[in-house]
Amino acid sequence: MSGLDRVGMRKAFEEIARQAGEVIMEVYEAGPTVTLKQDESPVTEADSRAEAIILGALRTRWPGIPVVAEEEIASGHLPGDLGSRFFLVDPLDGTREFIDRRGDFTVNIALVESGVPTVGVVYAPARGELYSGGPDGAFLCDDSGNARTIAARVAPSAVVAVASRSHRTPETDAYLQRFEIADLVSIGSSLKFCLVASGRADLYPRLGRTMEWDTAAGDAVLRAAGGSTETIDGADLIYGKRNQADDADFANPYFISRGG
Repeated sequence: MSGLDRVGMRKAFEEIARQAGEVIMEVYEAGPTVTLKQDESPVTEADSRAEAIILGALRTRWPGIPVVAEEEIASGHLPGDLGSRFFLVDPLDGTREFIDRRGDFTVNIALVESGVPTVGVVYAPARGELYSGGPDGAFLCDDSGNARTIAARVAPSAVVAVASRSHRTPETDAYLQRFEIADLVSIGSSLKFCLVASGRADLYPRLGRTMEWDTAAGDAVLRAAGGSTETIDGADLIYGKRNQADDADFANPYFISRGG
């Protein structure tokens, strides 16, 4: 599979994410039925319907690449050996925003290779914004098919920081005190990565718990735009973490995402 067409894959991810976004918006307009998973986090029929579309498309087009998907994991369907290449899927990131009828929820699809997210798409159907990244760069597309290249910016002396709307922590606030902050933007889901990737923010610290499917697609877009994501120790955030002594499979450590 060394001849994998990653640019073609990026474009296919865009198509698949839009298809998932259509069913998500159907549920959004009708009003979702909310249940709780074992970890007490909310889930709706939009999550399961969107994941079914994404998994069906990925497994049809690339049957040899394993898929790690949030709702499958929550249902106890753990993948076997991932090898060096696998997909990470969060069909509806920002479920709380979705339930509260805020437009910050996203569809997330990423390819991970040797621990690095190399292709990713983040689609915010309620906002009509699709971010994608791969070996040919990073892009922002609207629902009319218009696309423009995006790039992370070199941080000014007073930075624009972005933080979680629903999962802000005291540790995050303490970290931000190290910087001169020109503006602090609160937004949900993986759109935080995309603000940094598109040069509208400079810094996204996440000193709180996340899972790999929450971050891989946005991280791929950010890296394609010239940004980076590192642990608080300064190492690159890696993916495919299993058998962790102090946390669950696919759980992330605290991390900091930055622009160029």
